[in-house]
Amino acid sequence: MSFWERLKTEASAEWRAYTEHPFTNGLADGSLAEAAFRYYLVQDYLFLIEFARAYALSVYKSPKLADMREAAAGLSAILDVEMNLHVTLCAGWGLSPSDLEQTPPAAEMLAYTRYVLDAGMRGDLLALKVALAPCVIGYAEIAKRLAAQPDADAATNPYRGWIAEYAGAPYQEVAAKAGAHLERLADLYATPAREAELIAIFKEATRLEADFWEMGWRAGQRAE
Repeated sequence: MSFWERLKTEASAEWRAYTEHPFTNGLADGSLAEAAFRYYLVQDYLFLIEFARAYALSVYKSPKLADMREAAAGLSAILDVEMNLHVTLCAGWGLSPSDLEQTPPAAEMLAYTRYVLDAGMRGDLLALKVALAPCVIGYAEIAKRLAAQPDADAATNPYRGWIAEYAGAPYQEVAAKAGAHLERLADLYATPAREAELIAIFKEATRLEADFWEMGWRAGQRAE
């Protein structure tokens, strides 16, 4: 069993709560309230800014030049590609860059990103990558599952673009590379004595990811 599969197995309850949250199911069949998705989109933009900081930290935490280059490429992908794609996606929902930048950060967004940064500050590169994994690799797994649902690509599904972006080959390749890097780091640094600590980090990061979905879900319910 790979390190990634061991993490998911040990955090099976948290992983199910995250990957099978009603928010994700609403994306697949198009039933998610528009207010829920709009709120999520704005907070996800703010999240990406903090996520970039975590990748910058991973450059500093990298023990080898190859790790530094991989971290730098991830940082560039967030700042120069993913954020621009996100702005374009938000524009389709009537959200301007000004709307995104002026919205106060939600407590759930702050809690998650601060946890990831703290895990990286306290630990090594592997600890930081474990904290990042539920998002980087998890989104690819979630989107792949959603894309297989009957209504995911229906013309009437307003969320088909979001699903297609994360289920598409470019993002799936990003996630696969992140997974491979995680495995290499685990082979080097995940001693049996450390595994319990790494599992605890993964569980907490996954729980905070589920809270991020829940944040958007509640926003949709408030708007009804």
